[in-house]
Amino acid sequence: MEGSNETRIVLLGKTGSGKSSLGNLILGDQRLEVKSSPESETHGCQVTSAVINGKYIKVIDTPGFFDTNMSEEKLKREILKCMAECAPGPHAFLIVLEVGRYTDQEKEIIHKVLGYFSEEALQHAVVVFTHGDQLEEGKTIEDFTSRSKSLRDVVKKCGGRCHVVDNKYWNNNNHGDYKNNQFQVEQLLNTIERMKWQGYYSNEILDRVEREKRRTKGSIIDRLLSMFRTLTASEILQRFFGCVAGCFRRRRSSTSEDEHLLNDFETFSLDGKQGASSSFSQSRRRKP
Repeated sequence: MEGSNETRIVLLGKTGSGKSSLGNLILGDQRLEVKSSPESETHGCQVTSAVINGKYIKVIDTPGFFDTNMSEEKLKREILKCMAECAPGPHAFLIVLEVGRYTDQEKEIIHKVLGYFSEEALQHAVVVFTHGDQLEEGKTIEDFTSRSKSLRDVVKKCGGRCHVVDNKYWNNNNHGDYKNNQFQVEQLLNTIERMKWQGYYSNEILDRVEREKRRTKGSIIDRLLSMFRTLTASEILQRFFGCVAGCFRRRRSSTSEDEHLLNDFETFSLDGKQGASSSFSQSRRRKP
């Protein structure tokens, strides 16, 4: 479904942080498979949708891109599936953290996430905490983040956008209560709706993925894997989140359709000669 009534949301974060449960809370139903423990086998990219208040909400639940034990080939496939599902671009990236578990491992994951994100991608990012029941009595999520400089910095980079839910204990509280999932999800969706006025996040690579979706009759993932066969999973993530500038160039001549497609995505070296650029990724105004 296209148009202003569609909202595309990508869930990012550490394996076991509650991404799938958050997706289910947003959609109001148990549509995404939830891992029983952090040690469970990592599932792949999950996609589901629902119509909420007359608006089509599409949620892309990613595996732990930044802490996964997936093989390189499997990880590339999952990243490309995420890109194909959110193309021409997501309206919101939800960076999922846990209240009370901001350990060195969580800090490292966030360091990686922010390292990949361009300034433009951060304009479409929201920090969402799960396990809100761990908040001290009478405290808000703003109180919690204010006690940690690194958390304050993360939220600041995301434009101050920060929300909290609880995947277990906040389902039966009175509506309007701070510790109520329905209330918190409504606030989160209102934040995303305001973000939509700046358009969705997109860049060259997402534009090409969208074009390939429209022209490919077979498996779009297999097509993208062929197109990006010279790139590592990390390099694809860099281009997805816009932190690499000038990463595409086109040769003047080639002899086949596949060569044309591959040459479009031939990468410059990542030795620092190509710096980050705000022109690489951009927000696209939504169509009426």
